[in-house]
Amino acid sequence: MGHRRAPGELESGVLATLWAADGPLTAAQVGERLPGDDLAYTTVLTILSRLFDKGMVMRQRAGRGYAYEPARDEAAHTAERMRDLLDGGSDRAAVLSKFVSELSAEDERLLHELLGDGR
Repeated sequence: MGHRRAPGELESGVLATLWAADGPLTAAQVGERLPGDDLAYTTVLTILSRLFDKGMVMRQRAGRGYAYEPARDEAAHTAERMRDLLDGGSDRAAVLSKFVSELSAEDERLLHELLGDGR
């Protein structure tokens, strides 16, 4: 019996597949490249349609169907999700403080560098 996926797991897998591609992919190509279980073509197509409706992927005609590509790169997508989570918290300073306190030394160094304080 197959395992039940967590909410958003299929969408995340489809997006990861599109980010890893060199160009737009059809639903069949996405299905072939998705790791794990073989998903029905219609399932992959449904996920791509939902992602399109959310503005997360773009599509262009490819024969009788479409080829899909991400609307933005993975870094932009992840940054938006982080901002959404931060905006949803009731204590922004506490959330940022907790986040920074749990960074690895390398991530902390990189954050200082990106903020321009040269450490």
